[in-house]
Parts: sequence; structure tokens; C-alpha cells
Amino acid sequence: MRIPVGLRAEGAPAERRPPGEPAGRGPAAWSPRRRGAAALGAGALPALAFPEPSLWWFAWAALVPWMLLLRSAPTGRRAMVEGWLGGIGFMVAVHHWLLPSLHVFLAVIAALLGLLWAPWGRLVRHMTAGAPSGGRALAALVVVPSGWLMIELVRSWEGLGGPWGLLGASQWEVTPALRLASVGGVWLVSLLVVAVNTALALLVAVRAARRAALAGVLVCAVAAACAWAWAPQPRESGRLRIALVQPGVLGGADGAERRFDRGEELTRELAGRGAPPDLVVWGESSVGADLGLRPDLADRLGALARGTGAPVLVNVDARSGGASGPRGIYKSSVLVGPDGPTGDRYDKMRLVPFGEYVPARSLLGWATSVGRAAGEDRLRGTAPVVMTLPGGERIGPLVCFESAFPDMSRHLVREGAGLLVAQSATSSFQDSWAPEQHASLAALRAAESGRPMVHATLTGVSAVYGAHGQRIGAPLGTDTSAAAVYDVPRAEGTTLYVRLGDWPVYGALGVLAVFAAAGAVRLIRRPAPGPAGRSARTARASAGRPGR
Repeated sequence: MRIPVGLRAEGAPAERRPPGEPAGRGPAAWSPRRRGAAALGAGALPALAFPEPSLWWFAWAALVPWMLLLRSAPTGRRAMVEGWLGGIGFMVAVHHWLLPSLHVFLAVIAALLGLLWAPWGRLVRHMTAGAPSGGRALAALVVVPSGWLMIELVRSWEGLGGPWGLLGASQWEVTPALRLASVGGVWLVSLLVVAVNTALALLVAVRAARRAALAGVLVCAVAAACAWAWAPQPRESGRLRIALVQPGVLGGADGAERRFDRGEELTRELAGRGAPPDLVVWGESSVGADLGLRPDLADRLGALARGTGAPVLVNVDARSGGASGPRGIYKSSVLVGPDGPTGDRYDKMRLVPFGEYVPARSLLGWATSVGRAAGEDRLRGTAPVVMTLPGGERIGPLVCFESAFPDMSRHLVREGAGLLVAQSATSSFQDSWAPEQHASLAALRAAESGRPMVHATLTGVSAVYGAHGQRIGAPLGTDTSAAAVYDVPRAEGTTLYVRLGDWPVYGALGVLAVFAAAGAVRLIRRPAPGPAGRSARTARASAGRPGR
């Protein structure tokens, strides 16, 4: 008995149904409405692998239900629809904490970005439907993850929301995965996770492909083991004492002043805690006025630097004449020493769409009426900055959203930064998954770059990670108002990711190019259909007496 033609990939051989299996069993027999609902739910499943649930192990199988559904799609067009619906489910689930800010606009964004998964849905069906041969199954383990990585690459563009919720980022607390990140960044981890999901889907659904799927899993395991054994790793070289100041939730009309007062109070308490720190870090928007226009605030910060014996890195969120351009609202990391601002200033370069500016405001400005979109666009900086501390240590500041971008931290390390510092504020999403998700990104950036990284926030979660991505000390949670000092190991040496950059992305592009070229060659070589021949006549079938 043959499987219906609609369940086979283009050009794939028919798969024999096991004896006794009913023709209508499984997702292939579901109604389109039921399949659509299943696609939405299956696409949302990977969100459980990210903080706060942090079921990191689930990521290695979370895509299997979605892939099995796509594999059984009756047509390639239907697979594209279910890829799109699954993409919507994924985007809403991973970014659901944006709902209070974006309201209905979140659904619009998810529907638009979900289109990125439509071609991937057809690709999954093409590579896995029917009874793929061993060669096709092995190819699926490379092609399907490459297609997924292209989705992550495209949606990582700042204007589309940035690289939040990359599948590889779910492995931020898994030491072997962090070692892989040092080789190929979060991109390599995403490739491996999707490859294992593809292998599991084949193991479950295609008996003939199980040997190839197991071989693929073995190759993934060997590659991870080789990275663990031979990838160059940073070497510890001395220690740094870094203090993080987290004032906590302080709202109201005078929230900026109260936040500054509380940060000042907590910083003063550091003076009596043993050896002075090398750096004190405040969170994003910790200063609500231009220090050039408020010399009283600059003097108070200078006094804190003298009292603690360490410079203070604050973040100014105010209208000012930017170091990068015209007067406007910037978010700027400013280093303050005993005599006031040292002149080291970094203006945030990559802004949060809708949160800090509204793309195409003339068309989308209505978003400010249905959510907490930016009423006025922030201005952006033009270049990264590496600052030098009094002891000679060089730091690379990032502001909030920028810690999600692997290329930014890599660039700072290549420019000589020995410590990465992210200043953040997630108070608008205090009781959501966002604070934990944001803090976890620093672990990946540390592992990729081979440099320790601190993530300092106004309201939590503040955390510190070593050069291997390992957590140092206890984080400051969202219910904490405190200052904490961390003993951070310095690091020397260069990771392969810092040297080679985003090579997994280029590799995935190459794979898809070869796949497309092979498909084009097969199409060209396919023989054209010939003219229909005359039917043969028999004694029982003639022009005057057609056969029955």
C-alpha cells in the first residue's frame, strides 16, 4: 500500500505504510484548522528552553513536534503555511513579555517575522517527507539547520528586533555549549541544536533513515568533543574587583532623582568593604540629566570616586550634545573619576525598535497610542569606545540591547577590551522572563570573546560571568536593592570566534547555495515530457469497440 502522493517530498520515493496501519492515522489526517493550531503550539515550545523556565535540555528536542507536522504536510504550500504559523508561535512565546508595551502590535510583528519560517517549513518537508534515503537524511542534518540559521541571521538585524531568542542562547549555562560558542559563537550552538532536533525527527518517523540519523548525532557529539579538547581557551591573568550598584525599583515623577540618591547611598557603603574596587558600575539610565548641565551631579559622582578609590561608570539618559552628533536624547556610558567626568563617553549605537525609536514614525507612529512606544526617538552613537581605567585595564561598554549582538562584543575585544560591561534597565518588564533572559546573554558574550563580562542593571538581574561564560558570585535578583563586589579573573588569549568571526553563518550560506545549485541542475536535466503516443489496440479494444 502506498502513502498518498501529497505526503512525499518532491522527488522522494514513496514510503511503505507498515502492515495494519490505518490510512487516516496521524497528523496527515488532521483538518487544516487542527494542523494550524498544532503548528502555532509546536512553534512556541522552544521558548521553554530559555529563562525563566530554563529547561535548556528541552531545546535539543523542542523542534521535533513542529518538524513532524511539517513532514506530514500534504503539499509544499501547506508546509509553508505551517512554517509561518509556527514562526508566529515562536516569536510570541519568546517575546510575550513585550505585550504590556506593544499590545496588539506584538501580534503584527510576530505575523510579519513569522514569514521567515515559511521557506523553512517547505525545506523541512522536502528533506524529510516520505522515505528519504540515507544520503538525503544525512543532507537534511546539514541543510535544515542551515535554513534555520538564515532565519536567525535575518531577524538579528537591529531594525527587526535584534538577535533575541536565538536557539543557541538557550544553552547559556551548559559548559560544553559555551565551549562551542568560543569556536563559532552562538551561531554554531544553534546549528548543533537544530541538527540534533532534525536527527531525532528522522529517528522517530523514518525507519530507513535511522542509521543515517544516528551517524549524524555521533558526528555532532564528536565535533563537540573536539571543540572541548582542542579549542584555544583564555588563560587567567590576575584579578579585578568590580562593584555593581543596583538601586532597585524607584518609580514616580521624581524617580530619576530618587534612583540617583539610592545609587549614591549604596556606592558610599562600598568604602568600608576591604580593598577598593577597580571599577564601580551603575545601570542603564542611572543618571537622568546631562552632567555638563548639572555640575552638582558631576561633583557628587566625583566624590564617590574619591571615597571608593575607583572610577564610576554611569549611564546618562538625557538630552545633551552628543559626542557622536547633534543635540538630542542619547543613552551614554560616562566614566567619572575623582575630578569628575574623564572624557571617556560611549553613545549607544543600536537602539531598541519602538522602545527607543519608532521605525518609519510617519507610518507607524500610531504605535505610541496603543503601547509604551518611544514618544521621541533617541539618537544613536557612531562608533564603539574602549575606555582605560587608572590601573591600565581597558573596558568595553555596551548598553542594554547591545549585549544581544555577538559582533559588538567581538569588536570591542579586538580593539583591546579586557573587560566587557553591559549597563541595562528592564524595570518595565520586572515580573516577566525578560530580566533573566537579558542577564543570560552576558554568559554567551563572555564565552565567545574569552573575556569576563558584567551585566549591571537598575532593578535586576545583575550578574557577572568569567571568561569561559561561568557565573561568578551570586546575581542580584529583581527583588534586591544592593551593591555587591565581585572578584573577577582577568583573561589573556584569543578565542577562535574572536579570530574567525561568524564563520558558521558563511558555512550555512554555502550549504544552501550548493543545495539550490543541485536542485537547479536536477531541474535542467529532467527530461521534457514527450508527445502522447497512440494507445495500443487489442482484440478486446478497438476503435469501434472500446475495452471495458
